[in-house]
Amino acid sequence: MSAAEAGGVFRRARGRTLDAFSSEKEREWKGPFYFIQGADPQFGLMKAWSTGDCDSGGDEWEQEIRLTEQAVQAINKLNPKPKFFVLCGDLVHAMPGTPWRKEQTEDLQRVLRTVDGEIPLVLVSGNHDVGNVPTPETIAEFQRTWGDDYFSFWAGGVLFLVLNSQFFYDASMCPALKQAQDQWLDQQLSIAGQQKCQHAVVFQHIPLFLQSIDEDDDYFNLTRLVRKEMADKFSQAGIKAVFSGHYHRNAGGIYQDLDMVVSSAIGCQLGKDTHGLRVVVVTAKKIIHRYYSLDELSEKGIEDDLMDLLKEK
Repeated sequence: MSAAEAGGVFRRARGRTLDAFSSEKEREWKGPFYFIQGADPQFGLMKAWSTGDCDSGGDEWEQEIRLTEQAVQAINKLNPKPKFFVLCGDLVHAMPGTPWRKEQTEDLQRVLRTVDGEIPLVLVSGNHDVGNVPTPETIAEFQRTWGDDYFSFWAGGVLFLVLNSQFFYDASMCPALKQAQDQWLDQQLSIAGQQKCQHAVVFQHIPLFLQSIDEDDDYFNLTRLVRKEMADKFSQAGIKAVFSGHYHRNAGGIYQDLDMVVSSAIGCQLGKDTHGLRVVVVTAKKIIHRYYSLDELSEKGIEDDLMDLLKEK
């Protein structure tokens, strides 16, 4: 199923932007709003992880279907509605060209079709979506299925940048595509740096770092050289926060004025966190965020202190 066939909720990013938002109307700050961040529904990983066969396992994903359905139902109940729902990568577990990928993708699209039509979906590519070493072919497949792998959009006076972090990890099979994103990103950061937006925020799958800019290289972060270069670029351009997933645990830290936010998964947990979503409130001065378990968000909704921030003038 292509994204076009998946229903109106898949307003795919095209031409490096998201037409769910009118850039002219959305460039102006009109007051606080909030959005929902999720990551790693990764249909198939829970079975693969439980059997210790993460490379070729993953032939069942009923648990992930139920969890993602619960996430969507919780989001749909929220009042007021979030500005959008962003999924920060690893949409399915099966890598490009491996068994179960088509079936996992179709099941995820079926669940995501039930997102309230007034809540746009923002879809970020992860390593399982484009491959650990992406190629022009795997990027093209992602674009056909989910939309552009990197793009920007304005919402509520804030500039949001969606990046393909796999290019920062290993672009050896697609250097020209990485170069194109790098050039595009420099242009976008120039806009942010001119302070023509209330805030600027980045979404990407792999975190720059998990806790500290100086931590050791790891499967779950970007290498020191790359992360420092990117963090400095972001900080100099005035990026307020980077939201990511990949770690299947909550983590994060501060570098200069940059908030590196690592959210745990809707799907498989690799630590002690619960299946959940992050509520992100954007005020004139700050970006405040809190992780909720799916049960908490379903049963209690957003806490009053966060809701009160939305009432600020």
